[in-house]
Amino acid sequence: MKFSPRMKNLKSEKAFDVLEEVNSLREEGKDVISLAIGEPDFNTPENVKRAGIKAIEANKTGYSPSPGITELREEAAKYFSASREVSFSAENAIIAPGAKPLIFYGLLAMMGPDSEAAYPSPGFPVYESIIELFEGKPVPYSLPAEEGFDIDPDEIRSKTNEKTDVLIINSPHNPTGSVISKESLVELAEIAEEYDYWIISDEVYFELSYGGDVDSIASLPGMKERTLIIDSFSKTYAMTGWRIGFGAGPRQLIDKIGKLITNSVSCTATFTQHAAVEALRSGGQFRQKMVDELKERRDLVYRELNKVEGIECQKPEGAFYAYADVTEACELLGLENAAEFQKFLLHEAGVAVLYRECFGSRFSDEEEEYIRISFANSQENISRAINRIRKKVAENSKGILSRSSRR
Repeated sequence: MKFSPRMKNLKSEKAFDVLEEVNSLREEGKDVISLAIGEPDFNTPENVKRAGIKAIEANKTGYSPSPGITELREEAAKYFSASREVSFSAENAIIAPGAKPLIFYGLLAMMGPDSEAAYPSPGFPVYESIIELFEGKPVPYSLPAEEGFDIDPDEIRSKTNEKTDVLIINSPHNPTGSVISKESLVELAEIAEEYDYWIISDEVYFELSYGGDVDSIASLPGMKERTLIIDSFSKTYAMTGWRIGFGAGPRQLIDKIGKLITNSVSCTATFTQHAAVEALRSGGQFRQKMVDELKERRDLVYRELNKVEGIECQKPEGAFYAYADVTEACELLGLENAAEFQKFLLHEAGVAVLYRECFGSRFSDEEEEYIRISFANSQENISRAINRIRKKVAENSKGILSRSSRR
């Protein structure tokens, strides 16, 4: 039997390969602390769960309109208008069974077979996979560590041409925890208008920031008309298994995405939408509590991880990830790269992390080696994990290199 040639370009997520290995080790009775998968260890707020249960009991279990129930679209528009400082109406809002489908639908609506789409690397691996599935050309751009992992607009301009149809940005960013500066957003907006292309702004971690401002490119003059904002209830309200995401954009684009939903999944589960209404209406206190706890974990990871010989990380500004440079640790241990370091930590220290290639291909062999550590785990487990890392690196070090010897 034959398959579509498109399927050869459809990748999986290496993060789930790591998760499978973690589960296998745990089944063998091994103690593994997972700092790999980006899933909050908080429970869905009780009032949100009750709203979902109440909706089921009220028999709100049938089809809903493909773009979402009116009540949720109105709440989403209010939320986006207030948080992004740009006016949206219900017709600008769209509901989908997760944020991933909105990335999928957005790219499908924006791209043709010869399109080029720029996306961050390291970054969410789904970007590249979907671009290739739609027979477009994926154009990765870097996030320089020396610039705090901010986007370099000059690089974006150098990779933009008449075939560019989409620029994907993600802020706060997975995996680096960086936030795109307002200055960079202004320059990116100018480039987008000059070349007349779309922006997909992945803002699923928008509420998870630790002191600094997070700006949406949609708030800049002229950008509301060419930007699809993607958000999710998964991270902010601990609703990963509910499978519900939401977005906002120009009505013409939202109408097309609505048709794509009609022709694929029909609609998002109706009772989860009623739970999401409650989350938007009353979730401010829960969000703040989560951010306060995550900030303490962020500070713990930053402080303790930088004490480990051969590891250096910048302080994350948002999301719940620390992106750590382990180039020197690899040299100390006689390991070739971060992928080997990830295996070393998993099998020798019992700590699961993700390595650079889980977030896209490297630009060159000269890149520094990185791992991503998720601090969506308890402070106790984070402390135990970093202590294990520190101990195993010290025990297995094959030499001493000073930080000044870093390439």
